[in-house]
Amino acid sequence: MNILFVCTGNTCRSPMAEALLKNKTGSVTVQSAGIFAGKGMPISDGAKQVLKKQGIEIDHQSQPVTTDLLEWADLVLTMSEQHKQSLAMQYDQWQDKYFTLKEYAAKDQASDWEDLKQAYTEIEEKRIQFINKYRDDYDEETMQKKLYEALKDDLEEIHEMENNLPSFDISDPFGGNETIYQETMKEIEKNVVLLLEKLEENPTDDK
Repeated sequence: MNILFVCTGNTCRSPMAEALLKNKTGSVTVQSAGIFAGKGMPISDGAKQVLKKQGIEIDHQSQPVTTDLLEWADLVLTMSEQHKQSLAMQYDQWQDKYFTLKEYAAKDQASDWEDLKQAYTEIEEKRIQFINKYRDDYDEETMQKKLYEALKDDLEEIHEMENNLPSFDISDPFGGNETIYQETMKEIEKNVVLLLEKLEENPTDDK
């Protein structure tokens, strides 16, 4: 499997993810890139130092995301939701490959997302049924008011579910001290371990 990690400048988070995954397995091929990366920039000093303390030496040069890289990758794992959305807008032909690292690696939150998707589906069905039933009884303004009243409890439940969902972004350590870089590396490493477990459980699954 070919895995591409993506962040903003390809000097902090994505090269750390690349280095950590390479250090843990030789069964996948890994690269990293940045949405706004220049070419040939070294990994940041903070990232380099925390990796070195883990016994990982890295000789990294940044590279921008390209169509060739996206074509090459079986799986594109971004460091934030914004990165994923940027890729989807610019390169929509590979949308089925795009996940945040935390989203793809997550196990215990998967059911929460399915529950939320089901709630969205159900409230949309209720909305359509209500409009069809009362379209001849109310003008547009009254319809919106009555519709809100009818769906108020469902909307509050969805809002609560959304608030309880975890963030799938990995914090950007750029400009921070060594402690901040260390925290980011631990967060990445935790999800790289979960990623490997998932790949081992589903060796042919690239989604």
